[in-house]
Amino acid sequence: MWKQLKNKYLGDRAFWRMMLAIAIPLIIQQGITNLVSLLDNVMVGALGETSLSGVSIINQLFLVFNLTLFGVLSGASIFGAQFYGVLDWRGMRDTFRFRIVFGSAVTLLSIGVFLLWGDGLAMLFLSNENNSPAAVAETLDYAMSYLRISLWGLIPFMLSQTYAGLLRETGQTLHPMIASVIAIVTNLVLNYCLIYGAFFFPEMGVAGAALATVIARILEAVYIMVYTHLHAAQYPFIVGAYRSLRIPGRLCRNIFVKGAPLMLNESLWSVGMTVISSSYSSRGLEVVAANNIASTAWSLFCVLMFAMGSVVAIMVGQQLGAGNIEQAKETDRRLIFVTIVSHLVMGGLLFLAAPLIPLLYEVGGQTHDLAVSMLRIQGIVLPAHAFVHVVYFTLRSGGKTLVTFLFDCVFTLGVSATLSVILCRMTALPIMTCYALVQGTDLVKVMIAIPLLKSNCWAKNIIDQE
Repeated sequence: MWKQLKNKYLGDRAFWRMMLAIAIPLIIQQGITNLVSLLDNVMVGALGETSLSGVSIINQLFLVFNLTLFGVLSGASIFGAQFYGVLDWRGMRDTFRFRIVFGSAVTLLSIGVFLLWGDGLAMLFLSNENNSPAAVAETLDYAMSYLRISLWGLIPFMLSQTYAGLLRETGQTLHPMIASVIAIVTNLVLNYCLIYGAFFFPEMGVAGAALATVIARILEAVYIMVYTHLHAAQYPFIVGAYRSLRIPGRLCRNIFVKGAPLMLNESLWSVGMTVISSSYSSRGLEVVAANNIASTAWSLFCVLMFAMGSVVAIMVGQQLGAGNIEQAKETDRRLIFVTIVSHLVMGGLLFLAAPLIPLLYEVGGQTHDLAVSMLRIQGIVLPAHAFVHVVYFTLRSGGKTLVTFLFDCVFTLGVSATLSVILCRMTALPIMTCYALVQGTDLVKVMIAIPLLKSNCWAKNIIDQE
């Protein structure tokens, strides 16, 4: 009985070797990224709560861009992973071109929107009812200073995400990790130098944090692009990739059919998350700062969750593309089990560490207490959130993008975001009661995810027609 259960949920050595080979570089990359993000926040937070809130607001707006871009790239990556499963280099080359063309379009459009309406978008997070006009004006000034410089980093960010995603579909996660580590170390060092004016650098404050991020993203893009093209023998699909940007009409149409719900999902999901953050922000700048602290620390405890989502996309996607449907189901079941068990542990650690994390910041007592309460709630719901996350990637790996759209985006906008607006803006409930109820909606998503997973509607090969 034990051997049967072990094989069913834990797998053999070959399974663990492959999973860890993919996951460990992703965990290291994501872990270092989120740790540095935490240190960035600490450095910016030392300048004052209005500085921290201003940067937090712009990063929340950038979340919409980041996830919209992720949606565009993910629509093609569904096909890319399955093409790699049958070693179809032409198909991978065509999906790469799709990402370059449409990723560039999304990036340029986003830059235009931020240039024209950036201040108006930032004001959505600044309520004059709970904050003094002087505090609002100061926060907006910091936000726009950070935004104007940060925009220069969006194009290299798009390029690095395009190339890194392409390599991950082949199971190569080491060099995307190296590229990120280069960027992370650069960002951390330059943050210290440019924010505070250390080592003969100018003291730029919030603007220095933005400039450090731009430089880091440029270095990241240069490394991953140069590495890929220098190793064309290992990645034959990159050879001749720029000779033409023509994409076969049939493939382009199929990517849009499968990918459009995914692209729309990421965009609207990020809008939903922005609405939720804006609703919290209506309760005052202390809530903005506390939510930023909690969100940054939460990301550090979610590195395994993010890695497991990518592992599902790669391992299950490749097996589906190769036509190994039963093996894909088996692999997915094991990955989900590992994810749930590991995040019961991670959730407990986050709950216990909650009182210590805000001590890293120079914030007032109310902001500290709010951050502790938010972190504890996040620790409680983390296992549910991790389960929902890997189910999302399971559905996506088999091309069930319309289902993921309904499961993820429609739920976030229709339930979580709507509930946040009603509770935060239309009731006098304490902010932590509102926060707990909104975060608790993930438990409802778990009940929806279980039957979707058991139906095996996702276990499909979608590249036969190509």
